[in-house]
Amino acid sequence: MHRLLAASLTVAAAALLAVGAALGIVALLDATPDQPNTPLVHYEAPDEAPAQGQ
Repeated sequence: MHRLLAASLTVAAAALLAVGAALGIVALLDATPDQPNTPLVHYEAPDEAPAQGQ
């Protein structure tokens, strides 16, 4: 009976540790600031395209 109790407590402790680690990871990921979405290269199309075949 003591082995069953020890195994049950070990499983419960491992489950609580896993849930705590998961919540901690999620909290760390939410704490990082969002990066600005600014492009490094700006492309401006010409007003008129050159004529084909010239």
